[in-house]
This record gives sequence, C-alpha cells and structure tokens, in this order.
Amino acid sequence: MRRTSPKSLRPEDALDRLRALANPANVAGMARFGINSHHTLGIPIPALRKLAREAGRDHALADALWESGVHEARILAALVDDPALVTEEQMERWVAGFDSWDVCDQVCSNLLDRTPFAYRKAAEWSARPEEFVKRAGFALMAALAVHDKAAPDAAFLAFLPLIERETGDDRNFVKKAVNWALRQIGKRNGGLRGAAIETARRVRGQGSRSARWIASDALRELEGKGPA
Repeated sequence: MRRTSPKSLRPEDALDRLRALANPANVAGMARFGINSHHTLGIPIPALRKLAREAGRDHALADALWESGVHEARILAALVDDPALVTEEQMERWVAGFDSWDVCDQVCSNLLDRTPFAYRKAAEWSARPEEFVKRAGFALMAALAVHDKAAPDAAFLAFLPLIERETGDDRNFVKKAVNWALRQIGKRNGGLRGAAIETARRVRGQGSRSARWIASDALRELEGKGPA
C-alpha cells in the first residue's frame, strides 16, 4: 500500500505538474471515446499513476485537486486520497461532480470501493436518476466484485435484483455499467456465475433494446461463447 509521502506535494505544484504534461492532441482522441473534453488536459493514466506514487497518500491534496475541476486532477485525487478518511459527505459531493465516464470509473475503482460506505452507496446510487450517479452505483458494484476478495456471496447476490431493475435504462453510460457489474459479479466464482446467468436470462426476456444488449453480452462472456 502506498504510504503518505514524507514531502507533501502542494496542490498548486501538483496542478503545475499536470499542466506541464498536457497533450491537446490526446484530448481529441479521448472525446472520440465519449470522454468529456471540458477542462481536460489529455494526460494518460500511467502518467497520473506515476505522479500519485510520488505524492503518496494525502487527503488534503486530494480534496484540493478535486475542487480544481480539472479532469485529470480529479482522477489523481482518487489515486492519492486515503479511503479511511473519506466521508459520506465527500462521496456525495464528488459523485455529484461526475461529468465523464472515465472520472466516474477511476474514482469508484481506485478509491470509493475501498470505503466502508461502498456497498450502501452502490445500492443507493443505482436508483438515482442522474446518469453518472447511477453509473457510479454500478461501477462500484463491479469494482467491489473485483477488489473485495473477502466479501461473502450474499453481498453480491443482493446486487442482482438492482441490476435487473435497471436494465431498461437505455442511456449508454448506464447500460454499459449495468452490464459491467453483472459480468464482474458472475466472474467471482461458480455460484455467483450461475446466479448472474439466471439474472441475464430473465433480463433477456424483458424486451427492451438495452435489456437485450446487456443480457446477450453478459451471457456471451459468462457462458463461454465469446472472448472474456
């Protein structure tokens, strides 16, 4: 686990470092993948991870980076924050600021899934109407399925009805996250795989375009009919 750096990086220095790494040509490419180009510098994730290792864990730095509104600074904030210090208020404040799928997924899978509130927020956010808040709920489910090795199957079985409930949401960033959560839960072990397959088969019968896509893509992977 990364420890707090003995030499704290000031927020203004971190932002200067980020701006020095800016690559406007990358921003156009990111936009083609549906990434919000507003306040975006075009910095690849490996470069952000390198800077995070230099900075170490720093909760105050993370909050300042988030408040800057810079796209990559918000991803870096998730990489340097200490999940033990994250509060529910912070989680709600940050999720309200999600405006791009990559920021949503990076924050959920690098920070929020390691907080004690992760399971409850995944369930709560999955029912919210805002596109990126709802995505965050399912991104948390997927991240927990990958990272929380000690969690009992019951924790993920409880997510399956929530997944089934939201498969009719045809918004691109929602349906892809719903599918992601279903697949990751199914890949944890044989028992959850069977439960996820049963869920996908019921979803397939719902009739909506998004439900059919979510179910067919999940079944192709979980039943071994296509590339993992």
